Amino acid sequence: MLRLHLPTDPRWADIAHQNLHEILTDHAFCEQKAASNAITLIVRYPEFDDMVTQMSALAMEEMEHFQRVHELILERGWSLGRERKDDYVNQLLQFVRKDGSRIQSLVERLLLGAMIEARSCERFKVLSENVPDEKLAAFYRELMESEAGHYTLFITLARQYAAAEKIDVDARWREFLEYESEIIQQYGNSERIHG
Repeated sequence: MLRLHLPTDPRWADIAHQNLHEILTDHAFCEQKAASNAITLIVRYPEFDDMVTQMSALAMEEMEHFQRVHELILERGWSLGRERKDDYVNQLLQFVRKDGSRIQSLVERLLLGAMIEARSCERFKVLSENVPDEKLAAFYRELMESEAGHYTLFITLARQYAAAEKIDVDARWREFLEYESEIIQQYGNSERIHG
């Protein structure tokens, strides 16, 4: 379904499991950033009522995920660490086209969101199938399903708004997948959701 070109090596889950405090902190901030992204889309494109409604619900869901990850951190006797820069997302941002119409910019931002959600979904699947902690594995299985829904939401909205300007979303998505397959080769060796 996700059509990612390069799967994550399952050994990444071992790195994550050996550094749970780090991965959980990074994950918490990924959820916070996803909520912030949804809010940013609302602020930049308030005229698209359907998207505003869906992004509002998404922002609340992402913050609920943040809260649940934070609770997992507290249950283990830790505190939330400091936010980390997400080099993966920053590299994806470089691929987003900055020129074009307002609709083209919206479609680019929606495809960026879809890409991040797709890789997060794939990483959560790897964690759910490979971490020995049953509670954590079940948690990541649940979040994997949620991220798949977010990916679908972003792709669906991109197609919906692209139709007005006859933007070929499928062609642009293939370009995103190709670019992502090149940059993801640098990742998968650190205790980060996208690292």
